[in-house]
Amino acid sequence: MRDGPKEISIKSSLVMPAKIRVMISSRSNLLLPYKGKRDSLLSEVREDLVAAIRSESLFDQPLFDPWINEPAPAATSDIWDECIAEVRKADILIAIYSGDAGWAKEGGEIGICHAELEKGLNSAREKVRIVQVEPLAPLRKGPDGKRDQLFREFVQRQQPFTGAPCKNGEELIDLCKLTLRDAVAHMVRLGVREASRGKSYIGEALDWTRLDFRTRQQRMENALIETLMDRYRGRQLSKPNTVTLTVLGKELLVVCSAIPGSYSIAEARERANQPFLRDWQCDDALKSRVVGPVHFVACHRGMTESQAIRQLGFADATIVTPPFGIYVADDIQKIQLMYLANCRDETTLRYQLQRAFDWLELADERSRFLERAAARARIVQAIAKENGDRT
Repeated sequence: MRDGPKEISIKSSLVMPAKIRVMISSRSNLLLPYKGKRDSLLSEVREDLVAAIRSESLFDQPLFDPWINEPAPAATSDIWDECIAEVRKADILIAIYSGDAGWAKEGGEIGICHAELEKGLNSAREKVRIVQVEPLAPLRKGPDGKRDQLFREFVQRQQPFTGAPCKNGEELIDLCKLTLRDAVAHMVRLGVREASRGKSYIGEALDWTRLDFRTRQQRMENALIETLMDRYRGRQLSKPNTVTLTVLGKELLVVCSAIPGSYSIAEARERANQPFLRDWQCDDALKSRVVGPVHFVACHRGMTESQAIRQLGFADATIVTPPFGIYVADDIQKIQLMYLANCRDETTLRYQLQRAFDWLELADERSRFLERAAARARIVQAIAKENGDRT
């Protein structure tokens, strides 16, 4: 006898809506105008800010889970560890900067505000926002003053502040709310970009994997050139794979190339092997105040520091591993190489290129980048002059 139809049970994975963890980092005892009072503690502003954030909802469901350390007991090593742990767990970190580094562990060199911000930037820079209050707190005396000075120097090297400095608690709450909204939108866009990156076994990434090295290399180089022209207002030159961009008022020559397979495969890496050796052939493009060239190399797979060193030919150079791949800068010959890692499809390649330019800005490296490029142009022109009419 055949069994009757079975009832199918569908389980939902959405048991409890997830909340966005928001950490507010700042000193608590800073004095500033708020609610008609001239000298209110920042702790009062922070508590009202947390209440405002907690009250926000999306489709009648709470959206944020804010955290401040006011409920915590007196400053101890345990509280220090708890605060740093909260930085790691936070989806968004808003640092309210007043120039005061905060309390420190016994014998410690940096304050808690410095440590929280440093941990946030090192673990996930994209989730960090810094807002400033003015005037800055006066430098303290003794070891605390040294910590404050270290903190101020550290902050000045980081990403720009969000919005204008706040003069009172009301301005600070309004700016933090706008900052949080912007951070959520940015993180969503960032997540969409990550989600849209093709997997290597399906979609466009699979289409690229099916291509032979020559065709894949051409596809990768074309994507680099098109992105530079579309997004960064580049101008393609007659020499193959060369584009000029306007960066900080200067015209920069970029040479695009690609490694269409794993670096360990000789046939793949030879297609972009030490491209700077042919820089002198770009002499014609450098005659009207154009600086460079610099090299952007799209890598189909990963790239390591040791592999980048082998490409340069020596290890005594600036070698950085930002999220997009590897940046190499030789301060003697002024060679600069940007290796964009794991460019399995066009979406990923475009994203890695954007991350490279974002890093130059966030690391405050653009001026040095252009200074090296200007020096490289002079070197290249001198080499071209020695080579005469050679092609």
